[in-house]
Amino acid sequence: MKKKTVRDIQVQEKRVLVRVDFNVPLEHGIVGDENRIRAALPTIQYLIEHQAMTILCSHLGRPKGKPNPAYSLAPVASCLSRLLQRPVSMAPDCRGPAVDALVKAMKPTDIVLLENLRFHPQEEANDAGFARELATLGDVYINDAFGSAHRAHASTVGVAAFLPAVAGLLMARELTFLGRLLTAPARPFVAILGGAKVSEKIGVINNLLGKVDHLLIGGGMANTFLKAQGQEVGQSLVEDDALEVARTLLQRGAGKLVPLL
Repeated sequence: MKKKTVRDIQVQEKRVLVRVDFNVPLEHGIVGDENRIRAALPTIQYLIEHQAMTILCSHLGRPKGKPNPAYSLAPVASCLSRLLQRPVSMAPDCRGPAVDALVKAMKPTDIVLLENLRFHPQEEANDAGFARELATLGDVYINDAFGSAHRAHASTVGVAAFLPAVAGLLMARELTFLGRLLTAPARPFVAILGGAKVSEKIGVINNLLGKVDHLLIGGGMANTFLKAQGQEVGQSLVEDDALEVARTLLQRGAGKLVPLL
């Protein structure tokens, strides 16, 4: 991978804003699956070992631009603290005077987790002012949220316009593996895609159709493809305004002899 990573920059005694993907399932106020949190640990531990002040930010669920206790990242802070065996301070928000004061008081090796970015509509709108506010919290920016990197949001794209930006260790690992697959894959090459919306995966699907032997569609977006094929899907989640796109992708796959299953 030719991108710069956290290993290529000086982080000692710097405030490092890290975009992580802590969009995990919550069950009765407890993290139901720790995999995404564990995946971020190498980057966080690297920053601790190198005396950085780590400010983590993430979204969780779809709170529709408003604060909602059901989507608070507080349970994630507790889980992360247990995994790291060190305190993780939970911020009351991801912006504002209280957050500024909390970050300003940080010392090397301290960790702060900002509250859900999607409690503010400006996050998904990639609002420049909101991105600038986030950027003021750090000296450098690290994107380690591979699962969210395809979204042009304030915390994934906007912040990088205001701070020196590099990849985290998880991002670097994923890009390295993905690069190998896309340049010299073993055959047969099968890709599996999930997610709720076809519209968010159009570019990925179009790209993969020229490279894979089989493409498997799962998650909620499978229903849109099924309906596009004329099948009954009942009350299942369907992206009706993407039906024509789904038909086009199915036709393109057939033309390339790549079945979308």
